[in-house]
Amino acid sequence: MNHLVYQYSLCAALSLMTFFSFFLLFKVPEKPIFKDYIRSSRIMGAALLILSSNYAVHLLLGIRFINHNAAILMNLSTYFLCYWLFSSALMTLLDKLYITLRRIAIHLLLWVIYTGLSSYILFTVSKGTAQNAGTAIMAICLLCYGIWLSSRLIRTYHRATKAFSDIHSEKIGIYIKWMNVITYWAIFYGVGCGLLTFLPDKYINWWILSSIPFYCYLFYSYQNYVIFYEQIERTLEIENEPIKENIKTEKELPKYFDNIENSLIPWLKNKSYTQSGLTIQDMANMLDTNRTYLNAYIKEKYHVSFCEWITGLRLEYAKYMLKEHPEMSIQKIAESSGFLSRSYFIKSFTEKEGCTPAKWRKL
Repeated sequence: MNHLVYQYSLCAALSLMTFFSFFLLFKVPEKPIFKDYIRSSRIMGAALLILSSNYAVHLLLGIRFINHNAAILMNLSTYFLCYWLFSSALMTLLDKLYITLRRIAIHLLLWVIYTGLSSYILFTVSKGTAQNAGTAIMAICLLCYGIWLSSRLIRTYHRATKAFSDIHSEKIGIYIKWMNVITYWAIFYGVGCGLLTFLPDKYINWWILSSIPFYCYLFYSYQNYVIFYEQIERTLEIENEPIKENIKTEKELPKYFDNIENSLIPWLKNKSYTQSGLTIQDMANMLDTNRTYLNAYIKEKYHVSFCEWITGLRLEYAKYMLKEHPEMSIQKIAESSGFLSRSYFIKSFTEKEGCTPAKWRKL
């Protein structure tokens, strides 16, 4: 291994990780609604700071060349702890009740046990087949732990995106897609980090450098998420809000569906679906009904989610405006139809009609 290249690689990665960790730890929005985001960013900042410390020890002390077993122990212990911190940071954005004292105690205990067993294998068991087998087992345990945490995060992500389509009139699930990308990327990168200690020296530099795009994307995603955070947070609040009225049986639902259908006529006539940022709770309040019944009615009547139904109504209204008002810009028509952004309007229109609004207007 070229030691100079190795040091430069570590230095580059360490500088970025240290900057990102301190930025996430201390640069936070001031609004009270951002409390879960602040908690998440601080957990992620702590994880990056721990990883930075690991890199600093490798860079300044050259532990990999002084005591190889100590380097293995440090890496395995650091990655085990950071796996949990990474997953906890992302889970906090989707599940407000995920962080509990009991869960913290359990995972810290698992970390202590894992570190203790790894220490015993690396420093007590005689070198040779037994130690190599034990180290391999600890590496596999680390991999299984990371996959277990990731699978839980992915399931939570998919539940959230599914719920969003039944609550919000916009496809705000696209704003949390980065969490899914980061999770799969983290699985790949986490597995690589677990194997990093066992890789031949000539590959270490490339693997260290490959971590830089991962952390840059993670940092960018966290900063970009702030733009859409309030919409997502309010949608999560609606999802977690208890239903005050008792849910009726299937036999009683037709009566409530009739009431909804009667209330829906003036609501549609008034083009209330063009209200920007509309949620199913807003609509339920307008119709003086329960959002659960309203959701069930939409699925029973139109066989689509709330988001798909509202988007369809808005697109039909936009088509009318494109024909009747040729002087209006695409941006203005998107706003008047209730779409939060011009790009989302164009994307939705193109998916349904097979061409852009501007091209459709000329047909």
